[in-house]
This record gives sequence, C-alpha cells and structure tokens, in this order.
Amino acid sequence: MENPADKTGLNPVLLPLEWLLGTWESDEPGEGCFPTIKPFRYTETLNFSHVGQPVINFMFNAFHAESKKPLHRECGFIRLQSGTNRVAFIIAQNSGLVEIEEGELTGKQLNLQTHALARISFAKEPHVQQISRVFQLRPDGRLEQTVSMATDNQPLMTQHLHITYRRS
Repeated sequence: MENPADKTGLNPVLLPLEWLLGTWESDEPGEGCFPTIKPFRYTETLNFSHVGQPVINFMFNAFHAESKKPLHRECGFIRLQSGTNRVAFIIAQNSGLVEIEEGELTGKQLNLQTHALARISFAKEPHVQQISRVFQLRPDGRLEQTVSMATDNQPLMTQHLHITYRRS
C-alpha cells in the first residue's frame, strides 16, 4: 500500500527538523540505569514521519537487548513554533504517563524538558516528576538520545537512558 505522505511535501515550518525524519534503529544496545533499578541494555526503533501538516508524528519502540521482550513504547507529535527554534514533544507512554516536553532546536540538537505531566490513577510508583531529553545528530550521521529523569524518591535529575541509532 502506498504511503500518502510520500506524495505530500514537508510543511515548510518543519524544514529545520527534516534531519530527524525517517526510521532509526539502535546500532548497539543502549544502556538504562537509575538508582532504584537494576542496570539494563535495550534496543530501540524510532520512526519520525509527516503527512504534510506542521507536525511530525513519532513512534518509539524499545526491547530488552537479551530477551527481545517489548519494553517501553512512546508515541506522539513534535511541533515547532513557526519562525522560532522552540520545539514541543507531546508524548503518550505505555506506562500510563502523558507528557509535554518543550525546549529548543539548536542546529541538529534538540534539548527538551518537562513542561507538563499527567498519569493514569494506577500508574506504578515511584512516579516520574521530571524528564529531560537530548537528541543530537552527530557528525558521523548517527542520532544520539540521552534521557534524564527525577522521581518521587529520586528528586535530583539523573541520567536514565543513553543510546545511539543509525538511519535504516
């Protein structure tokens, strides 16, 4: 089946984010850690697409590196405020967390921080209170993501995830 986005031009508002579009796969397992959990390794596929609107659609799927079991999933939208470098990620996670991260685009790097969080009433504790995320397109063409977070019982921002991807 043909993808209608293939025939739809990229909305001009999104041109500064064009480098993000496509499918990215981790080229080696990423590393996850946090003071309250056992360190783990994971693989992940990211997909960034558009349908001509001034919005990028995304889907992130993470899997345990050894068992291949599904782990974390996120989907949502990226908006860029027209005429500025202000970016917003609207994210729904399979853990029951919904968040808005806002930040800035500087060249080929996105720096985002929590703007708003909501969660289902029976979300697992400890609850996430804050997230920061950095995406960076490296000179070697690989995409790097680092995620830090703070929770109810770990209030200082602490690195949680680090991974690199290659365009597939």
